[in-house]
Amino acid sequence: MKATAAASRLWGFGVVALLIILGPVVVYPVLLMKVMCFALFAAGFNLLLGFGGLLSFGHAAYFGIGSYVSAYAAKAWGWPPEAAVTAGTAAGALLGVIFGVVAIRRQGIYFAMITLALAQLIYFVCLQVPFTGGEDGLQSVPRGKLLGLVDLSNDLTLYGVVSVVFFLTLLLVSRIVHSPFGHVLRAIRDNEARAISLGYKTVWYRLAVFVLSTVVCALAGAMKAIVFQLASLTDVHWTTSGEVVLMTLVGGMGTLFGPLVGAAVVVAAEFYLASIGSWVQVIEGGIFVACVLGFRAGIVGTLADFGRRSIAARQGASARAAVN
Repeated sequence: MKATAAASRLWGFGVVALLIILGPVVVYPVLLMKVMCFALFAAGFNLLLGFGGLLSFGHAAYFGIGSYVSAYAAKAWGWPPEAAVTAGTAAGALLGVIFGVVAIRRQGIYFAMITLALAQLIYFVCLQVPFTGGEDGLQSVPRGKLLGLVDLSNDLTLYGVVSVVFFLTLLLVSRIVHSPFGHVLRAIRDNEARAISLGYKTVWYRLAVFVLSTVVCALAGAMKAIVFQLASLTDVHWTTSGEVVLMTLVGGMGTLFGPLVGAAVVVAAEFYLASIGSWVQVIEGGIFVACVLGFRAGIVGTLADFGRRSIAARQGASARAAVN
């Protein structure tokens, strides 16, 4: 079973790599970069919800802080893109530590409401402080030159850089999920009382996954600011927190590639159906209801369950044939 799971992950990474390589041939590179940024956002959120069992309604705070800090460092301080993205990611990690210490001792609806309240605090701070640009946001953020050599003003060049960061981060998330740390997280998610009885300090594990989740989300926001040369209040708005929940559930909570599929579905729907205005939200709601009713485990989760049942059925048939 472990060999089968490892082979499935390998195939999954192969498919992702192939899509990254062939994507710009048929799809606008900037749209693909948006998908990758939000896929990382959803993957970071899925670390907390899918593997940690904690539902946050405030992850837009870390995505937005990463975006704002990265944009400000690049525009006001003239930092190169790698330094600006690193600064945005570090800012999100610091905020994650602070908010995690406050919220992590609560669970269920109380944890969700605390994270929402803290995220709204960040929203109003970003609205009021002068360096964020208020309702106008930070516009015309320079993409700069990577390591002082590679000019990122070209969309295809930037696409290559974003693709590498995206793929490496996805590998890191996979390593975290399938490490002993990840196995303990799932044990805590499934039965915290048993994990405590085995001697695990569950609060520290929850805080660790919370911070790791915020780091990935802040990285996604920081890259998004460089890609679109913009950081705005939308990045820290509560609706962005709701979108990432939708992406994760539609794609498949607790799966490695589910958030990627969910992000692709939601971003593509917003892009290709933009002409119908606010009706896009109605369609997104319909997609969510359809997935909840027909695909309880999400798109990827349902496909994985079908694959496992098919393999089990074939193995059972082979065993019966051998006995007969």
